[in-house]
Amino acid sequence: MGVSQDSSRPIMASIPPSRSNSTRSSTFSAKSSVHSSIYSSSTQDEFSEIEAVMAKLGNKQLATQRFVPSEEKLEYLSKLALGAKLQRALRWRMIGQDAEMRVRVRSQPVQSEKLDKLSLM
Repeated sequence: MGVSQDSSRPIMASIPPSRSNSTRSSTFSAKSSVHSSIYSSSTQDEFSEIEAVMAKLGNKQLATQRFVPSEEKLEYLSKLALGAKLQRALRWRMIGQDAEMRVRVRSQPVQSEKLDKLSLM
């Protein structure tokens, strides 16, 4: 066993190099070390499949078809979104208070009766 550069403690038993002899840089020193790969070939195959799917998602032809709004359109859409948020918040607040949105209809005779009572006094 060798001795660690960072401390006087011995390094754990050396691990035999992998079939691919991949090098890995240490986070504590700039020297690279040869260790066995963490991933098996089946795991590497899965990663390559995922990379292929991600490459399909990043289709260049589809990227050119995407909608890119102008500054004016972006500002208009932002205002619409803000208005929708405010309406939703107001509706939620009114429902929470059990408010009933009714139009008040006042009849004229009631007003005239009140005026008559006041004038009699």
